Amino acid sequence: MNEADFIARLRTLPLHPGARGLVDDVAVLGGLIVTSDTLVEGVHFLPGDPAADIAWKLVATNLSDLAAKGAAVEGVMLNYPLRDAAWDAAFLDGLAAVLRAYDVALIGGDTVSLPAGAPRVLTVTAFGRDARAPARSGARAGDGLWVTGTIGGAGAGLAIACAGAGDAALLARYRRPVPRLAEGRALAPLVHAMMDVSDGLLIDAARMAAASGVAVAIALDALPLPAGVADALAAATAGDDYELLFAAPPGFVPPVPATRVGGFAAGAGLTLTRDGAAVALPAQLGFQHGLR
Repeated sequence: MNEADFIARLRTLPLHPGARGLVDDVAVLGGLIVTSDTLVEGVHFLPGDPAADIAWKLVATNLSDLAAKGAAVEGVMLNYPLRDAAWDAAFLDGLAAVLRAYDVALIGGDTVSLPAGAPRVLTVTAFGRDARAPARSGARAGDGLWVTGTIGGAGAGLAIACAGAGDAALLARYRRPVPRLAEGRALAPLVHAMMDVSDGLLIDAARMAAASGVAVAIALDALPLPAGVADALAAATAGDDYELLFAAPPGFVPPVPATRVGGFAAGAGLTLTRDGAAVALPAQLGFQHGLR
C-alpha cells in the first residue's frame, strides 16, 4: 500500500472537522494550526548526516508547514529516541540553534529508548496561531502557479552529501532548509491556495490541483533554478526545497520574491511544457512513501 492509498483509507474513518478532509498538511483546532512531521534515518536523512543538522531540518520542516498557512509560530513538541549519548548531545545543540534562530519555544514531548543499530525515527509537532490558513484546495481556473525562492537546490545538495564533496551552499539547502515564515505571512491573505514544496514541485503542484478540482500546467523553462543546477526536470521532481507553492489570481503582483511557473485551468491532471512544447511526464513526479 502506498502513501496515497493509505491516506485514502484514513479518509473513511471518523475525521475531526479541523482535519480538512486530510487533503492539507495541517489541522485547524480552536484557532491553532497544528502540523506534525517525522524524519526517518535512511529515508529522510543519511546515517552520516550531522546530528545538529538533522535537528535543524526536523524543526524547519514543521515550521515550513506553518509558513504555508501564514501562521505565527506558537511552539513545538518533540518525540525523541535516545540511543547514543554523543549523537544525542549534538542533536540538542542543533535543536537549540534552530529554536533560537526562529524564536520558537519548546512545549514538551516524549522520549523513548532505541535499541542499538535501529534506525532513528524523529517527530516534531508544531503549533501556529493567527493564521489566514489558505488551504491547498483553493486554486481556481485562471489562477497562476507561483513559487518562492529556487527549486532543485536540496536535491543537488543530497547528491553532494552522498558524494562527500561539492558546493557548500547546495549542501546547506538539503541539510538546513529555511522555512519561509515571513513570506507565508505576507502571502496568506492574498492567495487562493498555498502549500510548501516538500516532495517535489511536480507532485506537490499535482496534489494542489487535484485537491482543488482543476488542472495545472507547468513550464519547465520558467522554473527558478539555483546556481549549479541546470536540469529543470530533475529539479522539479526532487524534494526537500521547502519553498512556498501558491495559486494567485490573474494580474497578481507578489509582495515577496516569487516566480510564476504555470497556471490552473478547468479540467484535471498535470501537463508540462518547455519553450511552449509539450514534455512527457516523468515516471515519478516526486517522492511518495511506499513506492520503490
